[in-house]
Amino acid sequence: MQLPSLQMPVFPPGWVWLTGAGPGDPGLLTLHAVNALNQADVVIYDALVGEAILACARPGALLEYAGKRGGKPSPKQRDISLRLVELAQQGKRVLRLKGGDPFVFGRGAEEALSLREAGIPFRVIPGISAGVGGLAYAGIPLTHRDTNSCVTFLTGHNASGEVPDSVDWAAMVRASPVLVIYMAIKHLDILVSKLRHAGLAGERPAALVSHATLPEMRVLRSNLDRIVADAETARVEPPALLVVGEVVDLHALFGSSDLQARLAPPCPIAI
Repeated sequence: MQLPSLQMPVFPPGWVWLTGAGPGDPGLLTLHAVNALNQADVVIYDALVGEAILACARPGALLEYAGKRGGKPSPKQRDISLRLVELAQQGKRVLRLKGGDPFVFGRGAEEALSLREAGIPFRVIPGISAGVGGLAYAGIPLTHRDTNSCVTFLTGHNASGEVPDSVDWAAMVRASPVLVIYMAIKHLDILVSKLRHAGLAGERPAALVSHATLPEMRVLRSNLDRIVADAETARVEPPALLVVGEVVDLHALFGSSDLQARLAPPCPIAI
């Protein structure tokens, strides 16, 4: 598909574009992300960026893995940032491709600050976050007028890999009727315990969405009292989102998107 009527930006040599690849389905790439893939000399990509998305890169582009997965050997964040600087200083067009949105629990801000300190010009290209696109595919709306007028996003672990200790769980539970917790599997039992101690009832609807938007996506509906045991029984694998709130019950009405059952073909779009 050619889109000649769109005046897309030129990727200058020596620049780094911090780009969100979306939650996994290649169809959720933005046109700016595809444009970047079509021009980049080097693509530094994360663990959650799949082969179908990488197939959008221009022929001859260097694809360099820089994924970070919990409990597995992975490059240090400082080394990734230094690599971006090094490649840009060589005059390369460097695409830093991150799952979801680079500024939503994606360490994009850390990389942007490193680039700024090194005097490297950069651009930020937003992406669809898993907490938005993934839940839509799972048939769980973030908001509904009969259930909630706000939603809170938080991460299941901080930079050290532990549950964040800076969260006022009681205040958060009082303020937000719907919670979406990224990277929830590793410390699921601790997260649920904190929510229960913060005042949420055990009957509160809860769901885990694993591999959101991908063909292997799974949605496990439960409640706070049962979700840990149910996840173990169902062998829910990361990456997974934990969703807590009445909107979870709407999954029974909407179901999951049929798109998640379709295998994604190689990227056909060129800009």
